[in-house]
Order: sequence, then structure tokens, then C-alpha cells
Amino acid sequence: MSLEPVLTPDELRVVEANAVASGVPSLMERAGHAVADAARALAADTGAPILVVAGPGNNGGDAWVAAAHLRESFHRVVVFDVTAGVPKAVEAQAAKSVFLSRGGQIVNAWPVPRPALVVDGLLGLGLARDVDAPFAAVIERINACEAPVLAIDVPSGLDSRTGCVRGTAVRATQTLTFIAHKVGLHTADGPDRCGAIALDDLGMADAVRPIARGALLTPTGVAPWLPPRARNSHKGSFGTLAIIGGNRGMVGAALLAARAGLFGGAGKVLVAFLTGDAPSSDVLHPELMMRSVDDALVADVIVAGPGAGRSPSATSFSKFERNVLPALIASRKTLVLDADALNAIAYNEALAHAIANRRHAPTLMTPHPAEAGRLLGKTTAEVQSDRLAAALDLARRFRAHIVLKGVGSICASPEGRWSVNTTGNPGLATAGSGDVLAGLVGALLCQGLDAGQALQFGVCVHGAAADRCVARGLGPIGLTASEIAIHARDVLNELSSRHG
Repeated sequence: MSLEPVLTPDELRVVEANAVASGVPSLMERAGHAVADAARALAADTGAPILVVAGPGNNGGDAWVAAAHLRESFHRVVVFDVTAGVPKAVEAQAAKSVFLSRGGQIVNAWPVPRPALVVDGLLGLGLARDVDAPFAAVIERINACEAPVLAIDVPSGLDSRTGCVRGTAVRATQTLTFIAHKVGLHTADGPDRCGAIALDDLGMADAVRPIARGALLTPTGVAPWLPPRARNSHKGSFGTLAIIGGNRGMVGAALLAARAGLFGGAGKVLVAFLTGDAPSSDVLHPELMMRSVDDALVADVIVAGPGAGRSPSATSFSKFERNVLPALIASRKTLVLDADALNAIAYNEALAHAIANRRHAPTLMTPHPAEAGRLLGKTTAEVQSDRLAAALDLARRFRAHIVLKGVGSICASPEGRWSVNTTGNPGLATAGSGDVLAGLVGALLCQGLDAGQALQFGVCVHGAAADRCVARGLGPIGLTASEIAIHARDVLNELSSRHG
């Protein structure tokens, strides 16, 4: 099963332009019909009317078509015609005429009674600036009305590329999006604004796939990448993983990554601490083998950085930065660089140059937004303002496979392919969660997944493990990284067994 495609607004416009050029009939009628069906299913049974909020653009056109269909099926419908003008699209003009001819009610101000449902057709995908004051007031009325809200394509006020709220945005109960998923629905503020997301491709699936550079990460979609293990296996079949990190006071970070590697299925896991007073064994998991940094270089895959510590300044470098990282970068080992390895690269131009020119083995990098900002010379806010652009920039700049962590984690490849993750919850916002992810990704690399697959699979499983924890009452408040690692093992085995 392949991953579902995800589009940027620019890509969507290409799909729509190709449809017009090839003579595909207008999609507005199909979209409006789908909205009407979704509205019937979602409307509360209160006897109150469905309120359709129609804006001036194509989103409002979909709303007018939906209102006409709802009226045709004898639903009580009121249309709040926000601009009180003639709809731009011919289909919307016809739908408005049909709606009026059948006794449909139109208002030009917010009606007082609480509706059974609000259909948000105010603003669409073309939003390029903060919402103007009159529309902002309508959005605030929608959010305050205490009725379920169905958003057409994208909640009004949400940037469909970045997922950022443009001043204010509708909080939808459900978002019915068309043709393909949009990246902004699944990252940044998107998941908090969209509610449940449903897709109707309007019969355009074949036209979308050749255009899309992005994909949606779901457990079902990634499951085929990790087949069940052959009975004729041994620990060497699943590789040796090394974790290098854990400086004074931070050995726990390296242990979390190592334990995650163990639970993630690596055949052997080595731990090389960067402090002399580290434990000689892991009492909870004696399967982990403690080694020197030099001895850890025999591993097939190396995760470097968890708990490695940072230099006191941008001009004085630790032994890890002076000696260990340069040796790892020069090696022919697949590298997963996390945490303080990323900070070292951000502050050391020579290391950054060496990573960017690394050709003999894959490099994977797992920054959170602040680390991504340091690597790009930007603020955290600038990174978060366009997470997709930041991830793609990092992947291109360092010729590495990148995950920009956060809600709707973005994975990007050096070739410009990308994906957005759908799993996870606020429980992941806990100390050590990133260390667990790095160890999981390392274990998947050891089991033969290529760099892009291992990163995306690890990100998806990491989030799914947190979701499983929450489903069992272990969070999101107080969820620990150790619990995430243990439940990741359950998710991995479940997904692998699906394709036995």
C-alpha cells in the first residue's frame, strides 16, 4: 500500500489547471454535494437550522452548492451571505438561484439562535495574509456559537501550506478536504483547528500522484516496509547499533536511546559514554554493551548526540566536537545525528561543511524547531512559520534525511521529497522523547530499511506508541520517554505482523 499524497497550495493549483486544460467538468458541484452529505451526518438533532456561512470565493461557491442540496433534501438551511454579493463561480450563482427559488433563507448578519451545525465556507486555500477584521469577526462568532462546525476544505483563517493561524481561525469539529490532503491541515496549528479530517478526492486521485512531492505518514501506510522476521534469523541479521553520547549528568539520554534501539529490534546495541563516571552496565537492561568510543565504531549504524553536552561558547569546542564528530562524519557508517551533535554542527562551520559534503554513507538528522533554527541561522519562530520550507532547506543544505520534530513532524529527503506525520499527541513533549526516536530510527536502519524509510517509519511508530500509551491511560500528562519506548515495541510487532 502506498502513502497518501499531500499537496501544497501551489501543487493543488497545478492539478486544478491541468483538470481545466483536459476538459474535466467543474469540481464545485461534486464538492458541494459531498459537503451536503457530510453536513447531514454531522448536524445535531436539535430542530435548529443548519447555518451555511458563504464567503466570496470558491470556498463560498462550494457552500452555496451544499446549501442548495441540503434545501433540496428538505433540511432547514439558512445561508449567512457574508459579502452579500454575486458569487464569482457560475455554478455558485446557479446554486444560489436554486436555493432562493425553493424558499431558502439568506441573512446578512449572524442569526441569534444556536444552529444545529455551522458549515464554514468563509475563506479557502488562497489565504495569503492575516484575516481582515470583518471576516475575523465572523470567525469569532463561529467559534463562540457552541454548535458543531464543518469546515470546507480548510478551516477559515488557517494557512493551508504552513498550518499557521493567520490572526484567527475557525475551530472545526470536522474538515472535509478535497482532491488531496494539504500539508497545513496536519502540522503546526492545523491539528488543533481541523478536528477530524476527511478526504474526498473528487475522482482526481490519478491526477494528484504525478504532481505530489509529499505524502501522509500513517501506521497502515508504512506497515509494509518492515516485513515479518524469517524464522531462520540470528542477532547478526538485525545489525549492530551504537549510541555515542551521555556526558556528565546526562547519561540517561544515551541510555534512553540505547534502550529504544533494543526495543526497536537492533540485533546488538553498544553504548559509548562521553564521561568517565558513567555506569559500566545498565542494571535494567544488561543486554546493552558498554564500549569505548573507538570500539563503538565497529557498529553498522551510529546514533550520536543524545546527552553529549554543549560547549560553553560558540568558539570553544569539546572533545566530542573536536575529535569524535569529525571521525564519525569521515567514517563510512550510516549516522543519525541528534541533540547536541546538531548543536555542535550549528556552531562549527567545519563540521557543517563536512556533513554537507558527506557522500559515502547516509546522514539522518533529527532536530526540534530550536535546533533547526540554529542550523539554519533563524529563530525558532521563523522555523515554525513554515515548517515544510525549513525541513526541505535543511535536507538540501546538509544533503541529509531530516525530521523536523513537532506536531505533524515533517520528514524531508535530499531529493526534495517530504512527508508529514499523522501520529502522536502532547505526551511526546517530555524529556527524552527525542532520544527514544533517535534510537528507534537507528534500530530500523540496522534491520535493513533505507535511510528515508527508517526515518519516516521511526517517526510514525514513535507517535503511534505515544497514542497507544494515552489510549491506555498513561498520559498525555506525565507520559515518560521510557513508556514510549516500550510501547513502540508493541506497535512495531503489530505492524510487522500485518504482512506476514
